[in-house]
Amino acid sequence: MEWELKLSPEMLRRLQLLELELLNEVKRICEKHRIHYTIVAGTLLGAVRHGGFIPWDDDADIGMLREDYERFREVCIRELDADRYYFQDHRATAGYRWGYGKLRMKGTLFRQIGRDHMPYGQGVFIDIFPLDAVPDGQLGRTVVNFECFLVRKVLWSKAGAVAEKAAWKRILYRFLNKIPEKTALSWYERLIRQAGKRKSEWTRILMFPTPNKRYGYPVRWYKGEKEISFEGIVFPGVADADEYLTFKFGDYMEFPPPDKRKYHPVSAVKLIEPKLPAGAGSETNKSGKTA
Repeated sequence: MEWELKLSPEMLRRLQLLELELLNEVKRICEKHRIHYTIVAGTLLGAVRHGGFIPWDDDADIGMLREDYERFREVCIRELDADRYYFQDHRATAGYRWGYGKLRMKGTLFRQIGRDHMPYGQGVFIDIFPLDAVPDGQLGRTVVNFECFLVRKVLWSKAGAVAEKAAWKRILYRFLNKIPEKTALSWYERLIRQAGKRKSEWTRILMFPTPNKRYGYPVRWYKGEKEISFEGIVFPGVADADEYLTFKFGDYMEFPPPDKRKYHPVSAVKLIEPKLPAGAGSETNKSGKTA
């Protein structure tokens, strides 16, 4: 049984600053190679509501339309500072079972409970989400969502067989884990190819849940952009942050109660000193506290 490590406010802040460094590395590469990206999800919410990280948040999120994601992962092979960072996705990393990429920090550790048996590096990370086309119609998106759900659960099964708290879920995931990883990843690749043939006004992260049972997002949010400051560094955000955040979170300016504030349970953490531009990470957030 793994014991959960509670991060002190000081450790959490150091973790956030390492993630800010990772965000800045993505910014450097994308600006140099003219790759379009946006900060999304809780990172965009933090930028709008706090001027930086949500005070209790322990990760960061970037979204890229599929074409840009493929360019980014190719450029990373030659452009990424390999002495300090490494990139993971299911094609770059053996045993990696998530349908999106992670940029990680060398010399660090952020081991999530139930995943220490996974056969890949588990340094401090940010998520890089590829967005694929889904049908414009609600029925079509519902069908695609169900298929995505099935693939996602098979891919999660190796972790779920250990991480899930309910015994019946662990048993179910042990059964699903008998499906070869290669088979599940081939299924996911087929979904990507199908998405590439669509001309659609809707998009989604295939291997990540979507809100509000709409099973997608209007693609126009990601094709445009509006610059926004996050921890003293300017990043591109989605074209209409208010519309996007309302769609995803509802009344996003209202703080959730403490028991609804999400974080990653971890069993081990190792941090190093971040390398950031002058002034980055020193901004006071809009809640009146240092993020």
